[in-house]
Amino acid sequence: ELIFTMLGEASTTEIAKRKDAQGFQQNKTAAKEGGTVAGNARRELEVKSGTPVVSKTNYLGTTDAAATLSVSEIPNSRNQPGGTKPEKKK
Repeated sequence: ELIFTMLGEASTTEIAKRKDAQGFQQNKTAAKEGGTVAGNARRELEVKSGTPVVSKTNYLGTTDAAATLSVSEIPNSRNQPGGTKPEKKK
């Protein structure tokens, strides 16, 4: 799933650059075209492999560890010793 998301993002970026997309509407069009590239690739893989890319067995849901971490548990958070601190105003 992640690979196809990345393909969609990369395709969108390349299409927007090649078309010199300016503004919301042109970038929206590029995003739809990039999504189509990724969607077509996913469907083609599913046909050739005979297996769905997205299924109930590979869906993580909201119970994965990253989704349940509190801010204080994230390394380098402002609440941790040695974490990022806001700069003092001079």
